[in-house]
Amino acid sequence: MKFKITDKIEEQDKETIFQGLLEYNLARIEDKNPKDLGIYLEDETGNKLAGLIGDTHGNWLTIEFLWVSEELRGQNIGSLILKKAEETAKERGCKYVFLDTFSFQAPEFYKQHGYKKVFELKEYPVTGKRYYFTKEL
Repeated sequence: MKFKITDKIEEQDKETIFQGLLEYNLARIEDKNPKDLGIYLEDETGNKLAGLIGDTHGNWLTIEFLWVSEELRGQNIGSLILKKAEETAKERGCKYVFLDTFSFQAPEFYKQHGYKKVFELKEYPVTGKRYYFTKEL
């Protein structure tokens, strides 16, 4: 056996590691059916102007991305999308939400919507901060 250290991860290597972890997790996790959640605001030609990407899994909605185009910011679009995500999560049986955001992104936005900071990663990636939030639905 030998260790290989690389800064170039091949897709096949990533898949091997992921599948090994997935097999282990599926044998132990209670809910084996995560469900993707995408909410998009599109113009008349189908171009995405804002949106949310996440998933629901058991009791939790995890928000991976929430983005609003520059021209639509300040018009409550982000709030409307977040509300739709929370409503959908409740319909799917979720009780909580989890997300993370950088200090230069939207920590105040999430606080205004009832999210509580549960962890702060300092000096990330160098001088910034990354915040982890949860909310009870």
